[in-house]
This record gives sequence, structure tokens and C-alpha cells, in this order.
Amino acid sequence: MMGFDPIGMLVFGAAMLLSMLVSRRLKSKFKKYSQMPLSSGLSGKEIAERMLAENNIYDVQVISTRGQLTDHYNPVNKTVNLSEVVYNERNVAAAAVSAHEVGHAVQHAQAYSWLSFRSKVVPAVQFSSRYMQWIILAGFIAAQFIGPGLLAFGIALFAVTTFFAFITLPVEYDASNRALAWLNSANIARGEEYEGAKDALKWAARTYVAAALGSLATLIYYIMRYQQMVSRN
Repeated sequence: MMGFDPIGMLVFGAAMLLSMLVSRRLKSKFKKYSQMPLSSGLSGKEIAERMLAENNIYDVQVISTRGQLTDHYNPVNKTVNLSEVVYNERNVAAAAVSAHEVGHAVQHAQAYSWLSFRSKVVPAVQFSSRYMQWIILAGFIAAQFIGPGLLAFGIALFAVTTFFAFITLPVEYDASNRALAWLNSANIARGEEYEGAKDALKWAARTYVAAALGSLATLIYYIMRYQQMVSRN
């Protein structure tokens, strides 16, 4: 039997705690900057449409989507999806988020290398994410009877998702840099507003950093357990 594993509990607990703390901080920042009016008076939708036009992108639609912090760019149907509070509101948080998502659309239009590379990895990540936890669990159980081979396969699948988490980082940071540069050059966010947008996007990026570090720590733990099993056989 696998039994109680204090090291594993510590790794998973630390990863969850880091993710929770960063997520809580992000929500706090967005609440703060959602209460800071934008002097330009533009809504998230208007900002997104203007940034697209100024980057000569006319085949991407800006639409509203339900939920909170559900904003994303969909390269398949070329849509910038903004949550209702971002789509309609006229504040610093809405400006930061909408410009960031358009940053991804600009990356797509310009064939940004990291985005293109990440897109090629997506099918492998989708497969890995669907099956890896079940295979890892079965691998731990099966290792007692037939060896750790199945566990090695599960770890390999997990490594794919960890790799994806890390190649997502330059994509997200670049989108934020594009957003901030445009908000500044277009005079959309000025002075304190610009600093607020910068702070909000900094914490949004840190959620991806926390996720990547948590995934890496878990991967290292799985590899250590695998090595222990191999040494026993």
C-alpha cells in the first residue's frame, strides 16, 4: 500500500498554499483597481477594439463572457473574450485586462514565436492532462506487483504539462508588456492609472509563475518516488 507520505503532503500543501496566496492577492489588486476610474473614460470593450485597430487587426471580435477573471483570447475563432465586469467597466483593472488579452491577439497576428510553439504543444498537453493523474495513481499501485514502468509513463505525461506551464510564462509576460506599452503610448492610462495597470498585470503573471513552480515541485517529487521504487527492485 502507498500509505501516508509526509513529503508528498508537504509538496502538495506548499504548492496549494502558494497558489492560494497569489490568487488571493490578485483578487485584492483587481478589486482595488476596479475602483480606480479611468480618466480616458473608455470601457474594456472600447479599449480592446481600439488596440486591435491600431495594430491593424480587423478579423478579431471582442465579445463578453460570463464569470470573473474568465478573460482570454481564443486563437481558434479569433475572439477576445472579456468577462462582463471588464467588458463594460471603465476603470484601470478593465483597461489592464482588456489590453493584455489583445496583446495575445497581437502575438497571434505577428506569429510570436513562443505563442506558436505553445500552440504546437497543446494537443500533447490535452492528452496528458486527461489521463496523467489516473495513470500515475495506477502506476503507484501497479509498482508493487509489476514494477514502476507504468508510473514512469505517468510521470512523463506530467512532465509535458509542467513544460507547458513554463513555456506559457514568456507568452503571458510578453502580452502584458505589449499591453502596458500600448496603454502608455495611446494615452489610455496615465500616471497613477498606468502604475495601477502595471501592478495588476504583475500579479496576474505571478499566478502563472506559482502554477509553474508548483507543477515543477510535484514533478520532482514524482521522480524521487520513482527512483526510490527502482532502487528497491
